[in-house]
Amino acid sequence: MEKVDWDDVRYFLAVGRSGSVRAAAERLGVNHATVLRRIAQLEQRLGVQVFEKRPSGYRLTAAGEEVVEFAEQMEASSHQLETRVFGRDQSARGLLRVTLPPFLATHLLMPDLADFARLHPDIEIEILSTGEVANLTNREADVAIRFVADRKTLPLNLHGLMGPQLAGGVYLSRDLLAQWRAGARGTIRPIVINDRDVPDWANAGEVRASGAAFRAPDADAQVAAVRQGIGMTRLPCFVGDTDPVLARAPGIEPRLNGALWILTQGETRKTKRVRLFTEFVSLRLAGYAPLLTGLSAYAN
Repeated sequence: MEKVDWDDVRYFLAVGRSGSVRAAAERLGVNHATVLRRIAQLEQRLGVQVFEKRPSGYRLTAAGEEVVEFAEQMEASSHQLETRVFGRDQSARGLLRVTLPPFLATHLLMPDLADFARLHPDIEIEILSTGEVANLTNREADVAIRFVADRKTLPLNLHGLMGPQLAGGVYLSRDLLAQWRAGARGTIRPIVINDRDVPDWANAGEVRASGAAFRAPDADAQVAAVRQGIGMTRLPCFVGDTDPVLARAPGIEPRLNGALWILTQGETRKTKRVRLFTEFVSLRLAGYAPLLTGLSAYAN
């Protein structure tokens, strides 16, 4: 006899309890043909016929009656296992993997992540601070905090909790701005990461960028370059407005580009450690809304 597949047994029990293939299919959320195929697979593996079809529906054969007892034992064991595992996941312990952009981790949320770690010492926290988009469906992370320009681009299989809007502004060092206001007209380069051409913002305000672009390899180098007075660059307001060395370029208002979203997937979002984190970080992000949208008291 071949090894019995538990999924086949589930279909068998559904038909046996309802006496109908159609009712079993509706209960299991599959089509009529799938139920028939599963029953046929079970009969082939057991080497016996478990149902006989009658005008009134499907009736268990004598062999089928014997199979029911063992099938219900399998079902009970499966439920016990699911309950035990689910119960474990309802405790505030275990691994929690959070992915978010590097800027958000290092310039805003790390104190909050530290607070969460202190509140829940039994949760092992792994921060995936990267510009790459982690695949939540493949369990590359449990929670993603992501900047989303258009909510229509969010995958339909993810559960999303929308956070504050995110604004970006143009910044230069306070010393460089003071020199410009004093009449100095030296080179003020546009500092960019990915732009191959001089971006529009470089000539949109009172201070005009000049000379060749200064290309930074990443966000941290971009911030370091603008702090050194090389030129001006575009940054999230929560980065530029909180840096005492930087000032907003006059004549260029911050622009909203989208929103932060807290994303989870499927059954993962029901575990206690994930629920605790999403509720916690949602409240913290809401408190940062003025800073994220460029309306904070730090703006000059």
